[in-house]
Amino acid sequence: MSESPGQRAVYPSLKGKKVLVTGGGSGIGAGIVEAFAAQGSNVTFFDINGSDSEALAERTGGKFLRIDLKDIPATQKAIEGLTKDGPIDVLVNNAANDDRHNVDDVTEEYWNDRLNVNLKHQFFCAQAVAPGMRSIGGGAIINLGSISWHLALPGLALYETCKAAIEGLTRALARDLGPDNIRVTCIVPGNVRTPRQLKWYTPEGEAEIVNAQCLPGRLVPEDIAAFALFLASDDARLVTGHEYFVDAGWR
Repeated sequence: MSESPGQRAVYPSLKGKKVLVTGGGSGIGAGIVEAFAAQGSNVTFFDINGSDSEALAERTGGKFLRIDLKDIPATQKAIEGLTKDGPIDVLVNNAANDDRHNVDDVTEEYWNDRLNVNLKHQFFCAQAVAPGMRSIGGGAIINLGSISWHLALPGLALYETCKAAIEGLTRALARDLGPDNIRVTCIVPGNVRTPRQLKWYTPEGEAEIVNAQCLPGRLVPEDIAAFALFLASDDARLVTGHEYFVDAGWR
């Protein structure tokens, strides 16, 4: 089986939908942007990486906005601007940063920075899109978690704290927004082969990951994007409040 199959499902309900992806300029986020664009969705993505994002926008026809998600007022203003011509139908809270760190080296400043980078914006982006979704009778919010805290991987205490919290946030928002037909779910990726992840793993390390999976093969961004498409589509109309692993059975 190919690591990136040429044929993917088509979801008619996603055509023309207004989609916002945070951290969409590279890696998993770029795969998600490409997947929604291929469905005929109207995709906007936030990122701070200008060169990669501009190339992706040109390639997909998506709209790139350079936004620092740590700046909540600027993020809220950007979302307000996007909704002037209609509400956002789908939000994918993807942006994150998995820099390694030692427990002894963490300062209060670094703690606050990591929570701002990996957690805080997910709530405020969801809060910002919810009124528009409510006005059109519903929508879908997809949060990106991580397998890292489930496996207790080393050197990621703050990142794992945030990713664990995202699963709690998902369930809380699903309950609070459910009466307005806003579905909130969480994708928990395994180790996905991206240029960033290749910084941390040698070929031998990658082989160890594959050996620990139930299924052979290496996850790629398209695998995560494929599940995001399903969760955003009308096919998942009664799917909410839970996390879903896309990890090849990594244990």
